[in-house]
Amino acid sequence: MRRHRDFRLLFIGRFVSFFGSMITTVAFPYQVYELTHSVLLVGALGVLEFGAIFAFAFVGGALADARDRRAMVLLSEAALMACSLVLAGNAALPHPQVWLLFAVATAWGVLDALQRPSLDAMLPRLVEKRELAAAAALGSIRSTLGQILGPALGGLLLAAFGLSVTYLVDVGTFLVGLACLTLMRAVPPPVDAERPSLRRVIEGLRYARSRQELIGTYVVDMVAMFFGMPLALFPAIAQGLGGPRVLGLLYAAPAVGSFLFSATSGWTNNVHRHGMGVIVAAVVWGVAIIGFGLSPVLWLALAFLALAGAADMMSGVFRSVIWNQTIPDSLRGRLASIEMLSYTSGPALGNFEAGIVASIFSVRVSVVSGGVLCVIGCLLCAIALPLFRAYDSRLYHHPPDPLPTSVKREEP
Repeated sequence: MRRHRDFRLLFIGRFVSFFGSMITTVAFPYQVYELTHSVLLVGALGVLEFGAIFAFAFVGGALADARDRRAMVLLSEAALMACSLVLAGNAALPHPQVWLLFAVATAWGVLDALQRPSLDAMLPRLVEKRELAAAAALGSIRSTLGQILGPALGGLLLAAFGLSVTYLVDVGTFLVGLACLTLMRAVPPPVDAERPSLRRVIEGLRYARSRQELIGTYVVDMVAMFFGMPLALFPAIAQGLGGPRVLGLLYAAPAVGSFLFSATSGWTNNVHRHGMGVIVAAVVWGVAIIGFGLSPVLWLALAFLALAGAADMMSGVFRSVIWNQTIPDSLRGRLASIEMLSYTSGPALGNFEAGIVASIFSVRVSVVSGGVLCVIGCLLCAIALPLFRAYDSRLYHHPPDPLPTSVKREEP
């Protein structure tokens, strides 16, 4: 951070902006549940958002490989701030409109799909290659701190000031993020960049399909999040445990576990079987979710959520190593869009699945059954994907960059 001004600006801007987004992550489903009293509708928010991400993810990936990445992040960030302004205005109405909340959830998905690939692909241009691991570690600390502090403050703001003020705090954090992005220098596309096209998108999909170790990172994470992600049930669970203040703790607990894992993760440098590491982490996640569903008291539930967060961070570290080792730079933006689909589809669809099961049976049955199916699904993936299970970074050789031979490449 001392050596690279633009990385420092991006780090500060994203930390503040993400902190505000985590506040809204608590307020938004809480408002939907308060207006509808339906866990199914809360889960449907995730389906809408994922549908938008799925429709635009490959567009965002292609643009990240062909346009100024800083400009893409800046424009999408401004649009996200406008969404928070809409939420604040709607919350201030005597009768807030539920349909508007679903429209905003859809807009979030579109904007996230357009922003995330450019954001992910921008990092290698801001720091030196030998600093990528350190930059990723700083990013993990930034995100986990935001996930701890944001939901906790969100619950307090809801209880003390209400929804409208809570959303306006998020708007203020976007202003800081936009200022930092404006001060950054442009991050133009590579000199060999081509115009976005269907052919370029298909090229990225073919590469991902050709590597079982990549397929494994996508599938295991999707299975774990689909069956073991009960975030949509948190508002209902919090109602019996103390209201909005407890809701903030439930959302923050997994991030506490993630932060503790990041702070003690030096041992991961000695792990080389990263595919097996992802599988173990996903199984631990499922076991922790089962424990959360069976917990009779708040402190034990929070402890299991923290364990789940630590397992999630463990999986994220090992998946990141595999991605960085197996994806050529020329495909970074397009493969980032596939990665985004893998880590957003599970939670989004999982929230909907949790809401359906809870509405048919009960909240407890939904949480526990999801954890059990998560463990079973991850073990089946380990059996079905032997190359992923056996992945060893010591034996890996980077593949040639799949660019046409007529194109001369220059390192940025």
